[in-house]
Amino acid sequence: MASAPAIPDAAVTRPRLIEAVEMSIESEKALVASAINLEVPTLEAPPWIQGLIFDCDGTLADTMALHYAAWEDAFAALNLYCPLEFLIRHNGMPTDQIVRRYNAEFGQHVAVARFVADKDRRSQARMDQARPLEPVATLARDYHGRLPMAVVSGGARANVERTLRAIGLRELFPVVLTADDGLPPKPAPDLFLEAARRLGVEPRYCQVFEDADAGLEAARRAGMLATDVRPMVGGRMEQVVVHPPRSRSSAQRSSRPGGDRRGGGYNE
Repeated sequence: MASAPAIPDAAVTRPRLIEAVEMSIESEKALVASAINLEVPTLEAPPWIQGLIFDCDGTLADTMALHYAAWEDAFAALNLYCPLEFLIRHNGMPTDQIVRRYNAEFGQHVAVARFVADKDRRSQARMDQARPLEPVATLARDYHGRLPMAVVSGGARANVERTLRAIGLRELFPVVLTADDGLPPKPAPDLFLEAARRLGVEPRYCQVFEDADAGLEAARRAGMLATDVRPMVGGRMEQVVVHPPRSRSSAQRSSRPGGDRRGGGYNE
């Protein structure tokens, strides 16, 4: 059986994720601002669309650096390190699934439920710093009262609700679905289909705004118009993706395998 990737001492090599994320975001903003001839697609809803569905983190709200900082601190409490690339690759998935994949990929035994509770607590403590992401938030405000709208997130309900309140958009959405609603997570289409049902709109007449590959895939599987907002909010410059319906990096961890129980560690 292949062993987990060899990883140097986290105390020496672990970079600060929050600094890396902020530097990346600022660099991308500078590149966009300096690209004089670059035409960035604008967000709009085609006239045949009857309902709008938004992801929360990274789509409506500028929270990704806050979440990555919470991830970093939660892993650091165990003397573990999780690469930023790993978190980005699993963006849009519920926290418990990401932790299980981390355990499988890097040969760790992090207690999932305890980690999720700790990470969510750390995230909630930061969510008051969230800010709306334009032009997605502007689009939501413009269509309030014109089209029914929902939020579908892979995050915990407490975090999502707090985030929407922090950015001043909670009252726009009569329907908010999260990982706590007991439906299969993205990229499964179930959350989007349930949102459409609650909005009273057929899936084919719904437009989904997402910043994660898993969410875009879920929208396509639901038969909805899938719109990648990353070109508009400073993410990867990719074309807006519209599809018809259709049926390993290395982690850096502590030199003590499995983490360290000192300082409140909770490995299984």
